[in-house]
Amino acid sequence: MEISRKKLRKEVLKRIKYVRTCVMARELCLIVRSNRAVLEPKDVQEVCLYISKLCKEEGCNEPGDLCMKASNAINSKDEGKYLELCAQSCMKCGEAKRKAPKKNAYVS
Repeated sequence: MEISRKKLRKEVLKRIKYVRTCVMARELCLIVRSNRAVLEPKDVQEVCLYISKLCKEEGCNEPGDLCMKASNAINSKDEGKYLELCAQSCMKCGEAKRKAPKKNAYVS
C-alpha cells in the first residue's frame, strides 16, 4: 500500500511541475502572441524571458534558448524575426514532449 502511495505521490508531483512549467509557458506564449498589438515591447520581452526560464527549469534548453533569442529580437524591432523565433520555440516545445517516453496505461 505504501509503495503505491509513494508512486502516486511522485506522479502527482511530476504532473504539478509539468503544469507549473510547460503548461504555463505555453499559455503565456499564446497570450503574448495573440495580444502583441496592445503590448509594449518591454512587456513582451519580460514575458519571453520568464517563459525561457520556465522552459529551462523543465530541462527544455532548446525552446528556452529560442525564446530568449526572440526576447532579444524585440529590441532590434524586427517583428518578423521575433515571430519566427517564437514559432520555432513553440515547435521545439511540442517536439520535446512528444519524444518523452510514454508509460503504459494499466487496464483492468
